[in-house]
Amino acid sequence: MTETQYHQLVDDILLEIEQFLEKIEDDFDLDYENFGGKLDIEFADGSKIIINKQEPLLQLWVATKFNGHHFNYQDGVWIDERFGDEFWHFMNQAASKQANATINFRK
Repeated sequence: MTETQYHQLVDDILLEIEQFLEKIEDDFDLDYENFGGKLDIEFADGSKIIINKQEPLLQLWVATKFNGHHFNYQDGVWIDERFGDEFWHFMNQAASKQANATINFRK
């Protein structure tokens, strides 16, 4: 994958998450900020999920209240390099856990 392709893939994910959060932020008392390839999602309890580009490694990094995760792009999906979890599945679980309610970025 080229750096251009990498940036487009990550920018698309960040935009998709941001558009989804815009729709649900009032229902779940969320706040978010996207700046320079880094998206911070703050939950009602003050905890955060931080998603950011790790350009030198062509990875997508996600920090949650519980752990940090590094995702590699493989066969058209982002996969956690330690646990093998697919990005969207992981995000649904992580956000739901931190929001203490069910959140599904993709249904």
